[in-house]
Amino acid sequence: MCYFCEIKIMTDMSDIKKWAIDTIGTEAKAIDGLIAFVDDDFEKTVEAIFAGRGRLIATGVGKSAIIAQKIVATLNSTGTPAIFMHAVDAIHGDLGTITSDDIILCLSKSGNTPEIKALVPLIKNMGNKIVSLVSTPESYLEEQADYRLKAYVDAEACPYNLAPTSSTTAHLVTGDALAICLLKLRGFSSEDFARFHPGGSLGKKLYLRVADVIGKEKPVVGKDTGLEEVIIEISSKMLGATAVLDNGKLEGIITDGDLRRMLEKRKDFIHLKAKDIMSKNPVTVDYDELAIQAFNLMESRSITQLIVLHDNEYKGMVHIHNILKEL
Repeated sequence: MCYFCEIKIMTDMSDIKKWAIDTIGTEAKAIDGLIAFVDDDFEKTVEAIFAGRGRLIATGVGKSAIIAQKIVATLNSTGTPAIFMHAVDAIHGDLGTITSDDIILCLSKSGNTPEIKALVPLIKNMGNKIVSLVSTPESYLEEQADYRLKAYVDAEACPYNLAPTSSTTAHLVTGDALAICLLKLRGFSSEDFARFHPGGSLGKKLYLRVADVIGKEKPVVGKDTGLEEVIIEISSKMLGATAVLDNGKLEGIITDGDLRRMLEKRKDFIHLKAKDIMSKNPVTVDYDELAIQAFNLMESRSITQLIVLHDNEYKGMVHIHNILKEL
């Protein structure tokens, strides 16, 4: 039988909320305490990584290794080349991953683990700079490091002060601060972010343009077009609206809503023309605008389609459903 299945529940289940609140409070206090450690050492570390010609290689064991992998992922996605190297694997051959220009970020709660003590001298012999990220002051790792990131915590959220909880959270937040500082120094833009995140809805929001989602149909009538033809044009193109042009110039738009309102107000509508029904000065969007901006514009105006222009030329119509299908 599983060992954990045999553990007896020794406390009242009503304590669950209190435990959760205590855990969050302890970790929040640890994060708040990190502000004091944004010091000259932190600044020098950021400057060294920014000026470096190689990669940042993050390493650690146990929970620290997991946090190191997340920091690497954040750095890579924000413009700083980084890779992960497990500390145990490093002393069994993976030191070959390191090039002469790389900076090594070593994560450790205590800074005194056997793996770290074995790894650090090997890295120093290779001539690479070491950045320490520890939760305990005056450790072996911090003493040996060239640059120091401090993420000291008073206590873990674990009631026995054993399971890495507050310390791993503090390391994660420090890694985020490091990544964002480097992002800002590099002038990393939303366009750069899109290049590194081309897949999924996040990437699409950053690179998908109106030109990519505009419908193939291009509903259009002239301002003197009769009502019957207007209805046929809107119905056949299935975009819920049509543009009204005069000699190629945009004059207005007629939507399903315009037709309904017209039918409610008038009984003698058979002889009406497009110019009698259309809404003037329709909301438009540029062909090269981001699709997410078009979506936000439709949301703010409570409309479902936009006329698309490019250099004042009518290019077609984009419907909110076309964008939603992509995002």
